[in-house]
Amino acid sequence: MQKEAKERADEVSVAFLILLERLPPEARAAFLLHELFGADYREVAAAIGKPATVCRQLVIQAKAQLRDEGPRYTVSREVHLNLLREFARSIEHGDADAMSTLIDDNAILTADGGGKQSPVCAPMIGGQRIARLYLAVSRRYAGKLDVKIAMLNGHWVALRYTSGTLESVQSIETDGTRIVRILVQRNPDTLSRIAALLART
Repeated sequence: MQKEAKERADEVSVAFLILLERLPPEARAAFLLHELFGADYREVAAAIGKPATVCRQLVIQAKAQLRDEGPRYTVSREVHLNLLREFARSIEHGDADAMSTLIDDNAILTADGGGKQSPVCAPMIGGQRIARLYLAVSRRYAGKLDVKIAMLNGHWVALRYTSGTLESVQSIETDGTRIVRILVQRNPDTLSRIAALLART
């Protein structure tokens, strides 16, 4: 059942998946089993080897963490998509001026490498720091960087490729004017699943 839960996680948004993967493994498994599959706490307990009372507490804590880290703003899909397109162009071409305009001074970047990729010092706070990070990547992969916009599980994301390989998925949160939060998925296992999902669409 846990394997099915992991596969089912691919059906939610990339941003939410990133948040899920920041949960401790047992909390993530309990949350997925209970919330996505409707398993009762006895079933969750049997699956992860913890008492039902502990599983219930794990789910409550997971919900609280996801709620606290969830989107703070509601904007139209059109506004979100336009800002994402501008952001994609700026990171592909290393446009420092565009990045400074797009990224809020107090923006937060969160990255997930799944323990298999060296994560950025996350969360990274500050528009200028975040812009410098993207500029460094643009310079490092000059001529080999390609950023595409894609609809993934009902959400617009930016796919960053280096030499034709999917290197990361960028998901943004905006207040309608500037980018206030960036979620970066770099876990190789998750990227492989995303690449396979994109190949089927």
